[in-house]
Amino acid sequence: MFRFFPWASWAAALSVLAASAGVPPQSFADDRAAPETFDCRDLASAGDGDITPEALFQRSLWASHCYNFGARAVRISFDGVRTLALTHSVEDGIETESARFLDGPPIAVEKRGRVGQDTKNGALGFSAGIAPAALAEQIAAHYELQPMALERIAGRPAWRLDVEPQDGLRYGYRLWLDRQTALPLKREMIDIDGRILETFQITDLQEPTLYSSTLRLGPGPSPPGSPWHAQWLPAGFTVQPIPPDSPDQSARVEHRLYSDGLTSVSLFVEPMANDRPALLAGIHRLGISYAAVRHVIHQGRPMQILVLGEAPAEVLARIASSVAWNDGKSASDTAADISADGS
Repeated sequence: MFRFFPWASWAAALSVLAASAGVPPQSFADDRAAPETFDCRDLASAGDGDITPEALFQRSLWASHCYNFGARAVRISFDGVRTLALTHSVEDGIETESARFLDGPPIAVEKRGRVGQDTKNGALGFSAGIAPAALAEQIAAHYELQPMALERIAGRPAWRLDVEPQDGLRYGYRLWLDRQTALPLKREMIDIDGRILETFQITDLQEPTLYSSTLRLGPGPSPPGSPWHAQWLPAGFTVQPIPPDSPDQSARVEHRLYSDGLTSVSLFVEPMANDRPALLAGIHRLGISYAAVRHVIHQGRPMQILVLGEAPAEVLARIASSVAWNDGKSASDTAADISADGS
C-alpha cells in the first residue's frame, strides 16, 4: 500500500487520478541490481520505542509490501472530494492490489505481479524493483524527515512524519503511518509556499494481516533507451523504468520517466502532425500538476516536447528547456535542435 517510488496503492490510486489528466552520489537506479529480502513476520515484533524517522519510513515501505488489507479512502483535491476502495494482498510472493473510485466516473486500476520478477509483463510496475533501504537512503539525501508526533487517523494511533525538501525544487509531504503496522494512513502534498495541494486519507482500514513468509525485492526492469533526454534535472532525479500501462506509448512518442523517490516527472517527445493538434507552448495547469510545452525543429521536422509532473511550474519549464537530442554519435546533434517557440 502507498509506496513512495511509486509507493504501491498511492501509486495505484494516483494512477487512477492521473487518468484524467542531476545524478545523486548513489542513484537508486543503480541499486536496481541489488536484490533485498525481508521476512514479513519481523514486522509483528517491531517496536517503536527508539525508532528514528528514517527507520520508521523504511519500515513503512516493507509494510506496504507485506500486509493484506482492504480499506476505504478519501481524496481531497482541486476537483473536490472523491472516495475510493483499496485492496492489497500477497500470496506465494505474488502481490495484487487495486484502487477504484466509488463515486463519479467508474475508474479503476489493478496491478498484479511477482515481487522483483525481472520480466516485461510479470514484474510489478509500481515496485520497479527498488529496495526499500536504497530508496529510503535516496529520499533522506534530498528531504528532511522531521521528528515524529503521535496523532490519530481513521480511529488509529499514527506517527506523523514531515518530509521537507532541502531545496525549492520539489514539493514537501506530511505522512501519517499507522503505529501498529507502519502502513500509511494519510498523505498531504505541500507546495513550496506551504499550501496543501492534495490530501489522501484512509477512512476505514480493515484489520491488516501479515504475509507469513519472506519477500525478495529486485531487480526490476531497466529504463528504456532514448536519444531524447533532459540535460538538467533537480539533484536526485534519475531515469526510471516506464510502467507497462503508461499512457501515450506508441512508436511515434518518446517517453522518459524521472524520479527522486517521492516525485515523478514525465518527458514526452513526438513529431507534430496534422492528425494530432499541437499543444500551445508554455505552462499549463492540470489540477495539482503542471505541464511545460516546448516546440523545436529537429532535423528539419517540428517536434513537441511535453514535461509534466507534480512539481513547481518553473522546475518543469527548466527541464523542458534543457531537453535535447543526443544519440551518442556527435555533440553537434544537440546543437542542431532549434527552438520553434523562442525558448
